Amino acid sequence: MHVLVTAGPTYEPLDPVRFIGNHSTGKMGYALAEAFAEAGANVTLISGPTNLPDPAAARIRTQRVETADQMYAAAAAVAPVADVWVFAAAVADYKPAQAATQKIKKDGDTLTLELVKNVDIAATLGRTKRPEQYSVGFALETNDERAYALDKLRRKNFDLVVLNSLRDAGAGFRHDTNQVTLLEADGRVTTFELKLKAEVARDIVRTVLARLPHHA
Repeated sequence: MHVLVTAGPTYEPLDPVRFIGNHSTGKMGYALAEAFAEAGANVTLISGPTNLPDPAAARIRTQRVETADQMYAAAAAVAPVADVWVFAAAVADYKPAQAATQKIKKDGDTLTLELVKNVDIAATLGRTKRPEQYSVGFALETNDERAYALDKLRRKNFDLVVLNSLRDAGAGFRHDTNQVTLLEADGRVTTFELKLKAEVARDIVRTVLARLPHHA
């Protein structure tokens, strides 16, 4: 079995020294790559900029990228041959319309940036998903969590959405723990208690493997 995992943030350059990014550490995506490898899968891990070392498992091939465009290109190359897609990266929704070639100098009290929408990697690849392929997405929400997660599941052709609520203490970015609810396209809902991200990853992998026809 071949699994594609995206992880970490993307950095969208403003100029040679600055970027738009987010607080994703990549820990959840890396834990998922390791859990799938433990279960016997070959994994392609496409990682945005993180402080994490490449996973040591021989079954994991790590590709490093910076921007959403680079992550999309890398994921699109692997997606057709992967059985499972896991979109755990926190991809920037927008990027600067123009990245300055020289450092932007401090000039005046305000600076106006024009941002343009990035490619939606999961949604774009979701339109190409074959019936035997299984797609997992993440939703990190602060309000109306379940409604947003179910909307994301439909729009991006996911089979499973992992919902993190930023209202749960110890969950989300910058924590070694996570508390998730799994929402499935067939209406099944499973809520887990707060756990280490490595344990959360194993719960997700067990769920995915149970849903795949050749593993059930």
